[in-house]
This record gives sequence, C-alpha cells and structure tokens, in this order.
Amino acid sequence: MFLPVTGHDSDGDEGGHTGRRPTVLRTAGLTLAALLVLATGAAGWAYRHLDNNITSVDIDNALGDDRPPKPVATPSSSAPALPGGALNILVLGSDSRSGEENRRLGGGDSSGARSDTAMVVHLDAGRTAATVVSIPRDTLVTRPSCPRPSGGSTSVAYGSMFNSAYAVGGPVCAVKTVESITGVRMDHYVEIDFSGFARLVDALGGVTVTTDEDIDDLDSHLRLKAGTHHLDGTRALALARTRHGVGDGSDLGRIGLQQTLVKALLERIAAQDLFTDPAKVYRVADTVTAGLTTDTGLDSLAELTRLGQSLRGLTASEVRTVTMPVMRAPSDPNRVVAEEPEARELWESLR
Repeated sequence: MFLPVTGHDSDGDEGGHTGRRPTVLRTAGLTLAALLVLATGAAGWAYRHLDNNITSVDIDNALGDDRPPKPVATPSSSAPALPGGALNILVLGSDSRSGEENRRLGGGDSSGARSDTAMVVHLDAGRTAATVVSIPRDTLVTRPSCPRPSGGSTSVAYGSMFNSAYAVGGPVCAVKTVESITGVRMDHYVEIDFSGFARLVDALGGVTVTTDEDIDDLDSHLRLKAGTHHLDGTRALALARTRHGVGDGSDLGRIGLQQTLVKALLERIAAQDLFTDPAKVYRVADTVTAGLTTDTGLDSLAELTRLGQSLRGLTASEVRTVTMPVMRAPSDPNRVVAEEPEARELWESLR
C-alpha cells in the first residue's frame, strides 16, 4: 500500500533533500500496511482466543431422545437472518471452588460444586420479551437417573434437593432434572462461576441496585444500608449470594436479590454503546467467555454473537422475573416443594 505523492518529484527539491518526501511517504505507507496486517492477525488471534475460552458440554448427545419434545417451528416463507423463534435456556450460577479466585470469592476451599443459582430464561418468539423463572435451590424434587461423566448412571432420588443434581451429575443432570420437573425442553445451557460473574460486573463498570432493607450477612460478608448502591464485582457477587441477611433467611429472599441484579445488569449493558469502544468490547467478551460453560450449540463466539444480536430489541422493561410457585415442604420446614397447579401452569406457558 502506497500513499499518493504530491509536490516535487524524486529528482530533487528546493531544499536539496533529494527523494526525501517520497521516501518518507512510502515508509509511512508501508508502515501503515504492516500495522493493518498485524491488526488483522490480532483480530484473528482474539477471535480464536475468545473461542478457546468457552468450555462446552455435549448435553444433546448425553441425554439422547429421553427428553421433552422440541416445539414445532412455525413455517416461514423466508428464513430470518437471525434466530427469532421461542427459546428456553437454563442458566446456572455455580459455586465452584476450583481455582484460587473462586475459592476466595466463595469463602471456602471445599472441592466440587453446586448450582447455587438456577434460572430458566424463556425468550418469546420475535425476541422482544422474556420471562426469567428462578428455581429455589432448596426445592425438593424427584431427581431422575442421569448419565455420569465417567460412565454409568445415577439412581433415581426421591425428595432430593434440586441443587444436588449438578453436584452428582454436572450440567447434564442439571438439565435433565429441570426438564423432568418442568416438562419444558431446554434448548441451551449456560453456566457462569463466581469469578466469571464478578469479573463481568467489573468489566461493565459495576451495577447500581436499590435494596429495601439493611443487609448484614456474615456468610456473604456483605453489609449494606437500605438504599441505592453502585457495586463492584465482588460486592455484586456477595449480594447474589446473600441469604441470611434478608427476609426470613430462606433461599426465596436471595432469589429476589438475584432478580434485582439481573435487571440491573440488563440496564447497565443497555446504557453502554459497547460497539463504539472495541477495546471494551474485547474486555467484556474475554471476561464473559472465560467464566462460561455452555452446551455445544453455543460454544463458539459466532453462535453467542448471533444469539446476542437476536436480542437487540429486548429491553430490561420487557423482561419479567418470577419464582417457581413453591410452598413449605410438609416433611421439612426448611425446604420447599412446587405448589400445584400454579407451578405446572407456569411451565405450560413457556412450552
């Protein structure tokens, strides 16, 4: 690539600097060309790096056909450029202690992980509205037999805590258990761990939330006065994990805080025009993908980008957050069970 040359030609000029201007301009042009090549290479490296960040699990292959049916797609005369049909995504926040940062943020050094947070995200056809349904982790359920990652299967477990599914069978068992109790097929699976969530909040510049009561939770190490607060990643994670400092100390109080955080994150993302700041786009993407585990249908930057682009018309005001209807378990006042027929009617509305 050469820049156009103006002024005196290379045979000489009034200052006696024969060939200097063309030489400088040619050097600048070659330098710019080299930078463009390097930038292109860096973009390719960045893309591969982000792709390699993502951990994936082949849930479809593991579960086979023993699942709720896929919804029948409505015929269309022309295929949309982006996916636009209804979609159900199981989103889990895991309390994995793997890695020093997760252990520090999780407040312990125990091995293994549980699904500390579980939400079924239902995207309406057209992707302009969504319903986020939280499933209390203390819900007693019938946990189905699940394939183990190492081979074999787990036994059916009656009256088992919902979050035990992830502990005994990982993402595959978590998905199968959700499908078993809801009758709704999960089209995708997304999991983020402690450190991934905290780093995402920091990459977005924090989140602003309003609490209706004072919070003082020794377990999550969070103290907040009632009111509006701007939280960094560590404090936002503490809020998401707070349980004993709000309400009656049950998981239901924590779910309310988590739903507040979901709305705050959506509003924070909407308020930032990330596409005008490529460096920030990369930081956010690097943060998100580094703490992410997905099913194999979402395990590439291209697929995640397509999903994100299909949600451009979705605003925080069109996201409804609800909790699966539950009641105290007759067998244990510290646990809950699905309240019927309300729970069944909710799940039927998402099929």
